[in-house]
Amino acid sequence: MSPRHITVLGECVADAFTEPAGAANELALRVLPGGGPANTAVALARLGTPARFLARLSGDVFGRLFRAHLEASGVDLSYAVAAAEPSTLAITEPDATGQATFSFHAQNTADWQWTAEELAKVNLSETTCVHTGSLALVREPGAAVVEEFLAKAAPQATISIDPNVRPLLVNPQVYRDRLTHWCGLADVLRLSEDDLQLLLPGIPPEQACDTWHAAGARLVVITLGADGALASLDGERIRMPAVAAPVLDTVGAGDSFTAGLLHHLDARGLLGGRLVSLGLDDVAEACRFATHVAALTCSVAGPNPPWQRQLAHLATSGDV
Repeated sequence: MSPRHITVLGECVADAFTEPAGAANELALRVLPGGGPANTAVALARLGTPARFLARLSGDVFGRLFRAHLEASGVDLSYAVAAAEPSTLAITEPDATGQATFSFHAQNTADWQWTAEELAKVNLSETTCVHTGSLALVREPGAAVVEEFLAKAAPQATISIDPNVRPLLVNPQVYRDRLTHWCGLADVLRLSEDDLQLLLPGIPPEQACDTWHAAGARLVVITLGADGALASLDGERIRMPAVAAPVLDTVGAGDSFTAGLLHHLDARGLLGGRLVSLGLDDVAEACRFATHVAALTCSVAGPNPPWQRQLAHLATSGDV
């Protein structure tokens, strides 16, 4: 693969979607490969950014599904760990508006068992950005190992974090307790409006951005669903409207937005350090592109981000 790439670390989750069955006392499940970090790695690769995924992949039926899906999308799994533990399962039920609700089966699963020895083998010399977040940063025993890995990567790579708060699995207070530390590691903090309400209840987005800037994050982007996104670079802010598109469900939309943002910045040589060359115009262009990527993800079922060819119409505007 290309000598420059983005490394993503985190979980794969089997997203099982409820569907009507043939009998009244039956329920059918349609299983798709998902998990926030895995979705981001897939989206990056499909957009044309070389993406390496650090994952612990089970040998069970879901783990084999993850591996096939990631490889088919062009994700580099050369540092993936073959794990003995089972895969993580989430039962996903979209409501009438397409918003997803989840129930998780994640006790002692493969994703959270990282060891320092496993991550010590990873060569980051050609990595421009390390992206992680979600449950990998809060589920023990691996969470502390992942934080230490980020600290070691920070001197040579841009660090991107998406908290992706999952209150059904982990008390939001655990995220709140760690967020200041994460901001000290992160150059990019991307989170959703729902995350904001769980992390800083009742706090306006602009005030939250200032709080996280003060803790160390240079670029904070809060996605606001149908209201687009708010981006703040060292306190300078822009709002980007959402792209009008049909919404089948919103599963993976935030992950696709993150991938679009990082892809756009990386394609312009802006990743690889502390974002010292990044300007607000660069952020606006990256967010504009990311909203298109997220909109296309919402138009299909499950976490199925678009391929580069599906965004070819943006090439004339210079957004790709």
